[in-house]
Amino acid sequence: MPKIVDHDARRAELAEAMWRVVYRDGVGAATVRSIAAEAGWSPSALRHYFATQTELLVFAMDHVMAKATERFTAEHRTGTARDVVQGMLEELLPLDRQRAREAEVWLLLAARTQVDPAARERMTQADDGVRRAAELAVAQLTGDRPVDDAAVARLHALLDGLTLHALLHPDRLPPHRIRGLLAAHLDQLAAGST
Repeated sequence: MPKIVDHDARRAELAEAMWRVVYRDGVGAATVRSIAAEAGWSPSALRHYFATQTELLVFAMDHVMAKATERFTAEHRTGTARDVVQGMLEELLPLDRQRAREAEVWLLLAARTQVDPAARERMTQADDGVRRAAELAVAQLTGDRPVDDAAVARLHALLDGLTLHALLHPDRLPPHRIRGLLAAHLDQLAAGST
């Protein structure tokens, strides 16, 4: 009798192995070989699920998007609308090891968008999610004023820029500085001066 394989369970097992490697050693160490070893699989078995490195990164980005959405939409936030917006947007920034590793996946996938349609599609989805977060933030902070597309674009660019600079220069942009820069921008936005 042939063995029944639960492919969703196997992919979930691979996801856990991949993220253990990413969190421990960084996204650059997440190769087919290292993930296969972490999962106790052969590299050829892993290639059945991910034929290319980009497929692996797309899979990782799906995980990043799901986790970021889960954190962003958490119901436990309290305080003023301004405080809630800050807390929500901080979930998208590399302020701890987990979010920094997730941002590394974003950056590696972004580097592949010029040559790989799958990477480009997934990055478009990720960018759309950040834009929606920026739109929500601007709407919350500006109240009954119409949502200003330029303000949304500036906030989106700030989030992307803070992420990129935090990854490239963590010594110059530690978490407290990222929070401070975001706070200053949100204060200006709420005051109507951006």
